Amino acid sequence: MLAVRRISSFTGCAALFAAVLGGAACSSGPGAKTPRSDLANGWFDRAQKDYAEARVDEAHDDIEKALSLAPNDVDVKTLGGRIALARLDYAESVRLLRDVPGPEAQGLRGRAYWYQGDLTAAADELEAMLNQPEVHDDWAKAIASLARRGEGRTPFALSGALLAPVEMAHVSPVAPYLVIPIEVDGEQGLGMVQTSMAEVVVDAPGRADPSWVSMRFGDRLEVSDVPALAQDLSGVSKELGAPIKALLGMNLLRHLNVTIDYKGRQFVARSYAAPPPPNATRVNLFYVRGGGMFFSTSLNGPDSRAALFVDSAFRFPIALDEHGWGKAGINMSDLKPVPGDPDQKLKEGIVPLLKLGTFDIPKVPGIFGAPIADVEKGLKFDIDGIIGTPLLAEYRITFSDGGRMMWLEDDSALQMMMQQGAMGPAPNGPANLADPGDDGAPLGMPGFSPGPTLEVPPPKPAGTPKAPNPSH
Repeated sequence: MLAVRRISSFTGCAALFAAVLGGAACSSGPGAKTPRSDLANGWFDRAQKDYAEARVDEAHDDIEKALSLAPNDVDVKTLGGRIALARLDYAESVRLLRDVPGPEAQGLRGRAYWYQGDLTAAADELEAMLNQPEVHDDWAKAIASLARRGEGRTPFALSGALLAPVEMAHVSPVAPYLVIPIEVDGEQGLGMVQTSMAEVVVDAPGRADPSWVSMRFGDRLEVSDVPALAQDLSGVSKELGAPIKALLGMNLLRHLNVTIDYKGRQFVARSYAAPPPPNATRVNLFYVRGGGMFFSTSLNGPDSRAALFVDSAFRFPIALDEHGWGKAGINMSDLKPVPGDPDQKLKEGIVPLLKLGTFDIPKVPGIFGAPIADVEKGLKFDIDGIIGTPLLAEYRITFSDGGRMMWLEDDSALQMMMQQGAMGPAPNGPANLADPGDDGAPLGMPGFSPGPTLEVPPPKPAGTPKAPNPSH
């Protein structure tokens, strides 16, 4: 059974979502249209379908075939650029869109340049897009200003130790939010991992000017020239019951090759790519316009592919829209009202099988009624649902290959929990995920495991000169 309390939003950051996700929508400008053969059109349509279902690698293969048949087609090149950006292939996105006119192409090029670290080119493209009267894009406005003022900087320059382990803070009895102590411009505070957002957001009541900040992890690893948007985070702090000074978006986490282990209370930031961990499965990750993170999975077998958005501030294991529940093989009439829902809009059910990499997770409790349509509006992308922090917190997660994939380690605890029905009523505790158990952990997370030993940097052979500063 799932129960809820009245809180300000499902994600804890709804007011920030569209601004820091990667931008609001803009309409496409006119471009030269060339006739497309039936074969090229078939591959183009297939690429659109695969991309909409988060089969991004398949969509990449499809669009390559369409491009070989219609190399100058504006729509084909634009979709190719969007797919390349979802795969974080910035150079390919720029190459395909180089001569494509209109604000949509300008926005995609601007994002590719931004995430690639080419600040001048990013500012040029985003400013040109914003000069179109039909464009409304708060993210682009803030980033264009930040990029222009940051010319000459090297974003995310790393110095200090090769590795910094940080003890995570368990701050909320409502959900296992991913919170760590950090230092921003010399000031100590707490930061919350926010996988649904592209950029870092720093707490700045009363002002909204973006800035370049310095961040330190564990007094050992420093990240200079971090681009950060500004927002009053007091609502997030109130919701979590802890003073949150920053939201840590994926643009930062990708550069830090982080490992997150909520149950082991460990967050590790690195200046190098971590080796594949043992007992782990690989999940390929993709990003809507380079920003919000999503992946493809199945909800009830290989024929039920679904696109799931990853939101580490979402406090339910999974939420699906009507289409998503249909892919899971569940009729909407089988869903039950969620006890304690003050608005009586939420319903609950069980997803028969969720696949994460090679891990099969049976009987995952989920909800219907979350504002997925609002999320899709900000993403401009069709998703079937949202994966939340209670599910993520059961794994030791390591981001690798520049954020293009994550390793999930050892699902034995989650499998045992599911088999024992720990996600349902407990004998001596609350019968829902939203209320704390006796040990302060959310139900379904009975106690904290000691976690693995803290990682140490790889040894250097005797006589090896000191590693150069990665910022140079």
